[in-house]
Order: sequence, then C-alpha cells, then structure tokens
Amino acid sequence: MTDVVAGAGAQAPALVIRNLSKSFGGARALDGVDLTVKAGEVHGLLGQNGSGKSTLIKLLSGFHTPEPGAQVELYGKPVALPLGANELRRLGLAFVHQHLGLVPSLTVLENLRIGEFATERRWFINWRAEAAKARATFERFQLDINPRANVAELPQVERALLAIVRAFEQVRASQAEHGGGGILVLDEPTPFLPKAGVERLFELVRNIVANGASVIFVSHDIDECLAITDRATVLRDGRVAGTLVTHGSTYGDFVELIVGRRIAAYHAEHSHGIDEAAGISVQGLSGGAVHDFSLDLRAGEIVGLTGLIGSGFADVPYLLYGAQHARAGTLTIEGRGHAVPALDPARAQKIGLALLPADRLGSGGVGNLTITDNVTLPVLKRFLRLFKLDRRAMGHRAGELGESYDVRPNRPDMTLDSLSGGNQQKVLLAKWLQTQPKLMLLDEPTQGVDIGARQHIYQAIDEASGTGMTVLCSSTDYEQLAQLCDRVLVFARGIVVRRLEGAAISKDQIAEQVYMSQTLTGVQTRESAA
Repeated sequence: MTDVVAGAGAQAPALVIRNLSKSFGGARALDGVDLTVKAGEVHGLLGQNGSGKSTLIKLLSGFHTPEPGAQVELYGKPVALPLGANELRRLGLAFVHQHLGLVPSLTVLENLRIGEFATERRWFINWRAEAAKARATFERFQLDINPRANVAELPQVERALLAIVRAFEQVRASQAEHGGGGILVLDEPTPFLPKAGVERLFELVRNIVANGASVIFVSHDIDECLAITDRATVLRDGRVAGTLVTHGSTYGDFVELIVGRRIAAYHAEHSHGIDEAAGISVQGLSGGAVHDFSLDLRAGEIVGLTGLIGSGFADVPYLLYGAQHARAGTLTIEGRGHAVPALDPARAQKIGLALLPADRLGSGGVGNLTITDNVTLPVLKRFLRLFKLDRRAMGHRAGELGESYDVRPNRPDMTLDSLSGGNQQKVLLAKWLQTQPKLMLLDEPTQGVDIGARQHIYQAIDEASGTGMTVLCSSTDYEQLAQLCDRVLVFARGIVVRRLEGAAISKDQIAEQVYMSQTLTGVQTRESAA
C-alpha cells in the first residue's frame, strides 16, 4: 500500500499520520498506523468491529492520548496529540459522531450556533439576523430547513444534515487561521437514514468538498464508500490492511482487505422449503405508528419489514412482544389466539416469541455481566441443582454456543460489553435461538456489525428458519433484507403499501419502493400483506 503524499511545489496533504499506536490493558488497539488524507478528497475509513477505527477517531478528537512516537501533520504543519476542543476548532478539525450531538429540545438555530454562543461574549443576540444567516447557510447547500423549528420535530435525515452543516461551519470559520480547507470527520453518519436521505447527505458532502474541505468518511457500508469516497483506507486488527483508490476498485476488493480473504455474501436458499399453511397470524395490530396491520406467516418463512423512519415498521416487533403497548390486535399461534394488548415480554416468551432489539446493550443484553450469564438467562431453570445454579454447566453451555456461533474470543467469562458489536450480536442471537422460538422478532439485527460477522448471523437465522422457526425482521438495511427474506413489506404512514416477493426482492428494488412510498396515500395504495 502506498499513499500519495504531495511533493515539492504541490499542495500539502490535509492530514498525515505516522506511527499512531494505542493499547488498552495490554491489548493493542492500534499498531503503527499510517494514514494520509489529501486536500479536497473524501477519504473512507473501513474495517470490522475491533479493527481500530473508533480508536483512531478518538485519538484525533482528543478523547485518547496516543503512545509516544506518533507524528501528525495538518496541512504540512506538525501538531501534537491530544488536541483540546478549542485547538481542534482553531485547526479546522470537526467531528460528527453517530449520535450527532444535537440537543432535541433546542431550535435548529440554537443548535447551529451553540458553539459560537458558548465561546463569544455577547450582551445581545439579534435572533432575526441570526435566523437570516442560518437560512443563507442552508441555501448555500440547497437545504430547506426552518431555523426556528425544534430539532425534535425534524426527520432523522434533516438532523444528520444539520449536524454536518454545523460541523462544516466550524471548519470554515477556522480556515483563515490554519491556512487549509479543514477536515470534517463523519463517523458512521448513515445507519438510520433511508436511501433518499443518504443521497441527500452525499450531495452535501460533495458540496462541502467543493467548498475546500476534506472529509474522512467512517463506515461499515462498502457500497456507500464506493459511491462517495475518492480513496479509502482499511484497518484490520489495529493495522493498515491497505488503501484503495475507489474508482476502479470492486466490492470484492474491499471485502478481501476488510476480512483478510475473499468471502461470499450469504444468500438464504431456503432449500428446506416453507410450510404453505399459515402457522402464525397477526390480525388488526395497532399501536405506536402502526394502524390495523394484518399478516399471515408460514412456518420457516423470513419476512422483512421496512420503510422510512417513523413509518411504523419498526414498531411491529415490539408491539407483538409486549415491549410496546398495543391498542388492538390478535396474535394466533398454533390455532390459539392471544390479545396483543394483554401481552408482556414474559407471556410472549411462554407462547413462543423471542425478540432481539436494535439496542444491544441497552435492551438486548447486560453489558457488565459475563457472556455466560447473558446467554443462559432465558434458560436458567435448566441449570438449577438443589436450589442453586450449576455455574460450571452454565459456562460449558456458553462455550458450546460460542463455538457454534463463532463468537470471538470464545471466552464465556468475559463481559458482554468487552466484545465487538458483531460478537455481542452473535451471543444475543445464540441466547434466543437456543430456546427454539416459534416466532423470532428481529429489529436491525446487523446494525453496526462488520461484514464478516453479518454473514455468520445471516446463516444462523436462515438455518434456524430451516427448523420451522418463523422470522419477522424490521430493518433499514436493504441489502440485508434482500439476502435473507422470502417477502418484504414496505410501510408508509403506519400501513403496508408495497409487498415484494421472489425475484422482485433486491436491494435496489426495496430502496426504490421505500422512496416511492413517500408520495403514496395510505387509503389509495393500501395492500393486504396476507
């Protein structure tokens, strides 16, 4: 791998990093990383969970201190890490993290100017003039965002765009001081955005680069990297695996660098066949954003639910499990009906349901407990011996499941939060699949999971469906839905407006239907999903 560094007479690179290293408790998170970001380029940063991406970003943002020997240059001038917030602002480094850093209770204008208001001494704020300046800023990027609206009222995509514009304005304000275009770091900005939102974000990124800045784009999504970056660096096990020029590189080239070998995408074959008789039925489900949803599910079938954020599809798993209150609805399993509003998670488990929520550590597992404790939680009765738990048997069972689901490292005594995101998800999936549920409910099952772990998770879900388990999966990952599902239902305004089956299920087709759903009216386009 050779990074191109500007020579004599050429413009200096925006950022040069040499020999960047960091260890935590003896574990090497980054090991002698070199990285060059050219002036005026979008540079991708990819790698599996645990590859060192987050550590590198935290070192740049001043959250961690690097080990001795690191050298960093911004526009040809050496700087010493860590950098404080004021120094980052002065040097033109701005960061947009996945949580965006916005205050929902404040207005767009207040969020946009919060940094200035905090650092400048002002006796009076002319809100009318500030709002006019904000509108002019948004117009420069072809955005129509009301400066006086509360952030809580904005769609997710507009929140992301606001956070990026705010960061770029910080970069732009510092350009005169450091003599360069500034660097904007976008850390996983797209997981919760629909396809149309991602396209709007990319247009904004291109506009920002055209205005003189450089962008570091951190992502798990190879397709997005191919679409937006000029070059991309891949980290593996804390080291640079290589840097690719995006134009002319393929999806497989990136996968090979990320994983260390060629890996084929897993596609559910469903060679086991699907029982054509409806084994599970949902009738008249209402709650949250969902209105009168009905669906017949066949044993062994994997059905995907998707749509724009807030369209209702993500509410369905939680309503059925009793984790979110339903206003109405009946769930029929093996001929017996259950009133959904009366269900709670304990009763849902008893009738054969399991839920793997999107928030792994907040709702799906207990981060400070061991893998053993997490994975055996639903089946503790199996390990009762004379009124006490057989800890040895529990650990043995956790080790068996860890081996079966390729948990790395397979050490049952480790806490769940010490694993990478993909391995946490494998543990939690194993926890529920061992109970052999009749209906497995999934919400964003591979969110924040690297490409290698994704294929293991897809395979585990598909193999479990081969035993007759039915799967209902809500997701905004269209590629995931295309790889796994027998049917995909698209939601808009709380109801199903499109149904895709067979050859019609593809990443592009799902994205197109989700985008088109914005223009549909529920009464005119409502389709039965049954």
